[in-house]
Amino acid sequence: MLRIGVDLGGTKIELVALNHEGEELFRKRVPTPKEYVATLDAIEALINEAESQLSETGTVGVGIPGVVSPYSGLVKNANSTWINGHPLDADLGQRLDREVRVANDANCFAVSEAMDGAAAGKGVVFGVIIGTGCGGGLAINGKVHGGGNGIGGEWGHNPLPWMSADEFNSTLCFCGNRNCIETFISGTGFVRDYKQAGGDATSGIEIAARVETGEVLAKEAFERYIDRLARSLAHVINILDPDVIVLGGGVSNIEALYPLLPDMLSKYVLGGECRTPVVQNMYGGSSGVRGAAWLWSKHEI
Repeated sequence: MLRIGVDLGGTKIELVALNHEGEELFRKRVPTPKEYVATLDAIEALINEAESQLSETGTVGVGIPGVVSPYSGLVKNANSTWINGHPLDADLGQRLDREVRVANDANCFAVSEAMDGAAAGKGVVFGVIIGTGCGGGLAINGKVHGGGNGIGGEWGHNPLPWMSADEFNSTLCFCGNRNCIETFISGTGFVRDYKQAGGDATSGIEIAARVETGEVLAKEAFERYIDRLARSLAHVINILDPDVIVLGGGVSNIEALYPLLPDMLSKYVLGGECRTPVVQNMYGGSSGVRGAAWLWSKHEI
């Protein structure tokens, strides 16, 4: 049986079909309609096309930029706002005449990397997607840990730990709170901080490149950024102590992060020592859709 994963994003819907060993057999993406029923239509059409071309049916998992409430059964917290308030898994399941599993896209990222990616074989995996925003996901023994409220891993909307006086109340998050980790360590937050200091770069990658040229503003912004990232990850380690942390998103492509983070983490982790590996993802932008396919474990197929 196929293992089908769907990544439902704000601008595109991507489908991948894997065989039992995780090898890719089919991939396609289409633009995301900005309307609920049309989104269901698009996902159903992609699944039908994949199964028709491969002459096989499959399990279906869907990653979304939100969660399905374990209480109401309705999508909540999705920035693709037209799916909020709808029973996405039930509606797709009815159309496809099978169970459909839906999980947060950052949790799908963590599952993907835990199953056969950069964290393969690790028991407790914390996955971080750092791009325009900042998402966190948690996989335990290769399975999503969504939690009793469905928000397991939503670390980006906690306050930045150990804030200095000049950091306190300096940012406002879209969630309505101030001081959220996301506002400091997302790529957007990195650029904002650099621009406030007088710089003019438009991406974290560009700032990192300017560090290499010796630009003082870029170097100072990068030092602030990596210290904030270390504080944020140390908070997770102090609470959860994962076996590995996997970074994804555009900021994860800044190679200079990886040799510097271990020493920075030790400054903040309880006891003054930390050897938690922080690694770059293996599958890049494909991790989310692959993780959606892995929402069904091998023994369930």
